[in-house]
Amino acid sequence: MAGMDDLRDEIRTSVLRLVAEVCLRDHVATQRLGLGGTDSRFLTLLDVYGPLTPGRLAQLTGLTTGSVTGVIDRLERAGFVSRERDGADRRKVRVIPDPGATAQLAAARHEPIDLLDEVLHRRGADELAVIASFLGDIVERHEREMAGQE
Repeated sequence: MAGMDDLRDEIRTSVLRLVAEVCLRDHVATQRLGLGGTDSRFLTLLDVYGPLTPGRLAQLTGLTTGSVTGVIDRLERAGFVSRERDGADRRKVRVIPDPGATAQLAAARHEPIDLLDEVLHRRGADELAVIASFLGDIVERHEREMAGQE
């Protein structure tokens, strides 16, 4: 049986391979839609978190507010997002993904999502809890770092 260090190395390597594979597949899929890498990441964030302010997009991506504005402008011109004034605070703007554009992106990304679903459905509750905890820890740490809290 592999030792703990061997298992950690295997997991690290597998995660890096997975990230590379997902990035490459996503690049091909989003290129078909006429999107660049940053455009795709913004749409993914909007899909995961729902409507976001430009400031929150800057926090999550580490981009400057000027760069964020440029990406939003590009996505808005292409019909992927719209800007909407916040009902509670009219000074705030939220970026809203277009449902049709979100569906186009989901269709372009169906292969890796289908594979993920297939693999997850082969796992039991205990294994899923460990996987969810592992990924949750990584995402939480990343979000804290991007928000400048670490």
